[in-house]
Amino acid sequence: MNPLIDSIDFNDRPFIAIWEVTQACDLACVHCRASAQPDRHPMELSTDEGKELIDQIAALKVPVFVLTGGDPTKRPDLFELIDHARTMGVRVSLTPSATPLLTRDIIVRLKWSGLARLAVSMDGACAATHDAFRGMSGSFARTLDAIHWANEIGLPVQINTTFSRRNIAEMDAIVALMESLNITLWSVFFLVPTGRGKLDDLLSATEFEEVFAAIYALSKKASFDIKTTEAQHYRRFLLQQRVAERRAGAVGAAIPEKTADAIGRAPRGLNDGKGFVFISHTGDVFPSGFLPVGGGNVRRQTLASIYRESPLFVGLRDTSKLEGKCGACEFKEICGGSRSRAYALTGNPLGEEPCCSYVPKGYVPRPIGTARPTTFHVLQGA
Repeated sequence: MNPLIDSIDFNDRPFIAIWEVTQACDLACVHCRASAQPDRHPMELSTDEGKELIDQIAALKVPVFVLTGGDPTKRPDLFELIDHARTMGVRVSLTPSATPLLTRDIIVRLKWSGLARLAVSMDGACAATHDAFRGMSGSFARTLDAIHWANEIGLPVQINTTFSRRNIAEMDAIVALMESLNITLWSVFFLVPTGRGKLDDLLSATEFEEVFAAIYALSKKASFDIKTTEAQHYRRFLLQQRVAERRAGAVGAAIPEKTADAIGRAPRGLNDGKGFVFISHTGDVFPSGFLPVGGGNVRRQTLASIYRESPLFVGLRDTSKLEGKCGACEFKEICGGSRSRAYALTGNPLGEEPCCSYVPKGYVPRPIGTARPTTFHVLQGA
């Protein structure tokens, strides 16, 4: 247990802050929430503005800080930003794209600058699937090279995998691939149909449960840790499995942390806007990169004031406002459902998780057409 993490008040500060340093990227990923383009935006936060943001992250004592994109390697000041974060005592992870820009020399420079973890994407068990997902031939091979180079220099590696209709058939093969690689963490993402992500690629609630079962089984034997993103109901699944195992007399149901550079798992209840904040390339602050409703901009307000006081963030942290099954669910304090996916499918970030098969005890759904109006509906013109 980590006292620093366990004592975090989500109303006061986030557990995870992600800064989209640029939307520029040479890939054309089919699920890209940013709909990234090759060129950098002229209104990106400057180097000085980026350093000021990092200073605010340091002051907030945010345990997990991620630089993402687009492709962060498209920013020439990337090493300077990482070095500044290191100087300020901020632990940085980075999610570069597997393009020709990601060379061994770049990975060495990233570690030398103070990078704590390299996170690369692997969205298929073979080149054909992954490269089609990423829109560039050779991306799969470059990802494997990046993992190898990082292993050589002792830089911890995280793999991000987004499950969707395009790769669910390879789930078992992807799990086997993860077991064969020397990684610290497998971060399993579940598609949110925003940006270039398509509704037709979204998995069903039953398929979510199947992926949950596969990664839970792997978590018991893998040498690396596993976390999920935009699958808050995996926490409900975990509790159900552990209760069932205890009742059956199973031994060792609890899964200890295994990562060499672990700072502890996120506290229960982490959700979009609740322990999580996303800063765009132009400084807009969102509850998540997958929930494109802004609470303010760091060029006009401090990150702390936006996170603590924005009606959007305050409302998302209030589980009494959740609607549908999520509002009635006995697991809502540890789960709460994906606010991003609810917004993507209904226009209401307080609606129920569309991809959860669990029915709360005694829950009776409202008749169609009687859902209560919310401030979020009014703001979005729904």
